[in-house]
Amino acid sequence: MLSTFFSSIFMENMIFAYFLGMCSFLAVSKNVKTAMGLGIAVAFVLTVTIPINYILENYVLKPGALSWLGDAFQSVNLSFLSLIIFIAVIASFTQILEMVIEKYSPSLNASLGIFLPLIAVNCAILGGSLFMQQKEFPNVGVATVYGLGSGIGWLMAIVGMAAIREKLQYSDIPKPLQGVGIAFIITALMGLGFMSFSGIKL
Repeated sequence: MLSTFFSSIFMENMIFAYFLGMCSFLAVSKNVKTAMGLGIAVAFVLTVTIPINYILENYVLKPGALSWLGDAFQSVNLSFLSLIIFIAVIASFTQILEMVIEKYSPSLNASLGIFLPLIAVNCAILGGSLFMQQKEFPNVGVATVYGLGSGIGWLMAIVGMAAIREKLQYSDIPKPLQGVGIAFIITALMGLGFMSFSGIKL
């Protein structure tokens, strides 16, 4: 379980290993406060939705998952609904999160703008559930740890990027590289740094 946690943060980081969630990663990582807010929101949604989707996958959706209802349901296969169900769960929790942030932190809600509701279609979050499906974790506990680790990894990536971009405001960057250009270069260098963790055996 510990290896799953650290692997999902460093070796299988959603941003630097799979390049998932890059749109909001690049758009929101201009200051640390906003990046921290979005990172925590993404981490929360990943931590909550992956175990829920794990339970749905293993007890409702995959072939034979409904066998606990009786022998008549042994052959039922609802796996074709997996993608729709996963997205519905993610969208539901995103909506709840958006309402909570709007009520208790209007300034954060305003700074995140359209990227807060877009968490529902953030490919990093859907990717987490699809990777969970692919990895076939032994129990819901491991799935929860994987979701938490993936969320922390995404949070670390966007906050680290935001901190670097804040410092870059005082740097003399060539005009053609200013903005998104230098952001891509920094992302690539950070990705190379995170690749070094793949040599660690847990």
